[in-house]
Amino acid sequence: PVMLLELLFQAACVSLFIPGGQGRVYPGRKKPPSFAVERRRLGPHVCFSGFGSGCCPGWMLSPGSGQCTLPLCPFGCGNGLCIAPNLCSCPDGEQGITCPEPAGTCGEYGCDLSCNHGGCQEVARVCPLGFSMVETSNGIRCSDTDECLATPCQHRCKNSIGSYRCSCRPGYHLHGNRHSCVDVNECRRPGERRACQHSCHNIPGSFQCSCRPGYRLSGDRVSC
Repeated sequence: PVMLLELLFQAACVSLFIPGGQGRVYPGRKKPPSFAVERRRLGPHVCFSGFGSGCCPGWMLSPGSGQCTLPLCPFGCGNGLCIAPNLCSCPDGEQGITCPEPAGTCGEYGCDLSCNHGGCQEVARVCPLGFSMVETSNGIRCSDTDECLATPCQHRCKNSIGSYRCSCRPGYHLHGNRHSCVDVNECRRPGERRACQHSCHNIPGSFQCSCRPGYRLSGDRVSC
């Protein structure tokens, strides 16, 4: 019985494809064009899916022909030429996914690409903090900035390469913000390090001593 069923099933399948067979026919349905014929009509690098046809990955429509003949190099080829998807032909004869930038065109810190709706242009990268761009005969260079010219310190400023340092006059100490100066209260020193023998009066940046009745201040302005 099993073999009989298989034979009947095969016969039914064959009848669907034999002209004049008893298979069901759908009148009016067109034979779909082959992918090869459609690809020849649309050009090379065309891919098909259930949603239709389009350029294969790595290719885009060429404005001139309207066919998928323009390769894509997403990393850019610089002064080179995109000859295939992700493949650049560089001026030095090498090939790769991108071409190296010419040395020295934007100074020692290289180039970035600044793009907007009007196009793209190479611009010099920003100099490190504490340096500013200076145009020289050899190109753009990063030169140390003298921050002290902008008076960032309350009292004293000393410039250094790429930075600066603040300091304070005697009688003051540098605040935690490294810019401001805070008065030192000399009168609050521990007992053995007292500023005055008798009485002490703090003043900005210094102090004054005085003596109890019956004493006078000596020449050192501290002893009584």
